[in-house]
Amino acid sequence: MENLLYLVAVLLVIGWVVGFFAFHAGWLIHALLVIAVIAVLLRVIRGRT
Repeated sequence: MENLLYLVAVLLVIGWVVGFFAFHAGWLIHALLVIAVIAVLLRVIRGRT
């Protein structure tokens, strides 16, 4: 379960990169990036339990 957050963050960043360079979808791509950054920050703040 602890790696699930990283997996989601990596998938969102990959989706952002692909969308940014392939589709230029605008706000949707940047929203994915923000969600990925928030997911990583939550993981860092919570640390290991």
